[in-house]
Order: sequence, then structure tokens, then C-alpha cells
Amino acid sequence: MEMLHRMNDCIQYIEENLEGEIEMEELARLSLHSKFHFQRLFSLVTGCTVAEYIRRRRLTLAAQELNNENSKVIDVALKYGYETPESFSKAFRRAHGAAPSQVRESGTPLKAFPRISFQIQLKGEVEMNYKIVEKDAFQVIGKGKRVSTNNGQNLQDIPAFWEEVNSSGLDGTICEAAGNDEMLGICMEFDHPNEEFTYFIGAAKKSDKEPSLEVKKIPAATWAVFESVGPMPEAIQTVWKRIFSEWFPSTGYEHGDAPEFELYPPGNPNDEDYRCEVWVPIMKK
Repeated sequence: MEMLHRMNDCIQYIEENLEGEIEMEELARLSLHSKFHFQRLFSLVTGCTVAEYIRRRRLTLAAQELNNENSKVIDVALKYGYETPESFSKAFRRAHGAAPSQVRESGTPLKAFPRISFQIQLKGEVEMNYKIVEKDAFQVIGKGKRVSTNNGQNLQDIPAFWEEVNSSGLDGTICEAAGNDEMLGICMEFDHPNEEFTYFIGAAKKSDKEPSLEVKKIPAATWAVFESVGPMPEAIQTVWKRIFSEWFPSTGYEHGDAPEFELYPPGNPNDEDYRCEVWVPIMKK
């Protein structure tokens, strides 16, 4: 319940400032999360980034104002944060499929992106299989990449990184060096002020060999481990969404200060019965 109230407070702040500056620091403060975790939570629960939501809401209001015969395109563009009519027209056409100058023409189709409201829904949802695990520190072997959460850039960079690792055969090299055939995708080394973190593709070290790849240490922590069943990536994306929208709000836990990761056993990730896991660090409120 508390998380839902916090998120609704964030939406209220956004709505009240669509014509001015919207500070990510203030949204993080209202949500009681870091900027990184707020943006991640928002994206998982709503399906769009914070920046995308703000842009859609501004362009929805802009279309309404342009229906007013007294509104000029340049005035509306400046009001909603666009420096030039050209940049505004480009964004407007991408959102609505029509130029701002066409809005007053009869029959011009427009799109409205409504305000989001976070609510509790009682429904017969499928149960979530999870367990609480206390795990000692361990080492992982693989390759890391710094990614940015700004404007959801990580959502593009991480799939591309996996494609690079798999297509080059590096995934096999990692498993051989680690002596372990379970792959991990790890979010770690968060730099909240700069909205960056390291995404590490690797495997837990079980071999005594000296690896030529990067080695990282995952600290001891308490983890909530969730099972994902079904073809990738849809199945695991659904699990992530439910963790933040259903599991955290209904338990006495909050996100812990440690890396989070996905564990991928051998198998065909496109199979209907493919099973993998999401490991989220937790602590009591």
C-alpha cells in the first residue's frame, strides 16, 4: 500500500509540472528510492520509461491546446519544453501521426495518453513461486559493460550485449573458464548520481583455473529467488513486473543494497517449459 501511495505522489508531481521542470531527484525523493531504482520500478510496472511517460503526457496536452484556434504552434512548443518548432513537430508527428498544423483539420486522428494511476487490483492471478536464500559471497567470471539508465538506454544496450556475447561464442568460453554451465546476467556497481551501472554477463566460479576474463565478487546477502517458466524474454519480464508491482508491496521486504541477477540454466530459452530464476537482494523494512 505504501509503495502505491508513493508512486501516485510521483504521478501527481509530474502532472503538476508538465509545463515546467520535472526533477528526477524529486521523484526519487517522493518514491523513497534512489533515482536508479525509481526509474527501474516505474519502467517495470508501467511498461514505459519515466521520460517516455512525461513526453507522452506533454504531447497529449499539446494536442488539446492546438485544437484551440488561439494557440500558436511555437507557443505550445515552448510551453512543453521544446526549444524549436521543428523539434516539437518531429516529436508530435511521431506520437500522433500528424503534424501540429493539421490538428485543427476536421477528422485528424490524434492519440491521448491518459494519466497513470497506481491501484491495488484483486484478481485470480497465478501464484508466484519463490524462496528466501541466505548466500555467502561468491565470485563470477565473465564480461561487464557500463550502461546508462538515462531515458531507458539500458533497455536497448543489455539485449545488444547478450547478442554480442552469444554470437561471438564468448558464452561458451565463460562457462568453460568458470567450470559452470549456468549463465548469469548481473546488475551491479551502481552509480546512482550518474545513472549508470555495470551489467555483467558471466557464471559463478567453480573452477580452480586462473581465468583470462574479468572476475567480480558478489557480496553475501539475503535473496528472494523467483522462478520463471516459459519462453524468453516474455516470461522473465513478467516475473520482474510482478516482483515490483505485487510481491514487494505485499511483503515486509524492500530492495537490498546488493547486485541483482538472472540465472539461466542450460536449455532452449524458447521452450514453453524453460525454467530460469530472478535473484533480488532483500532486507526487512
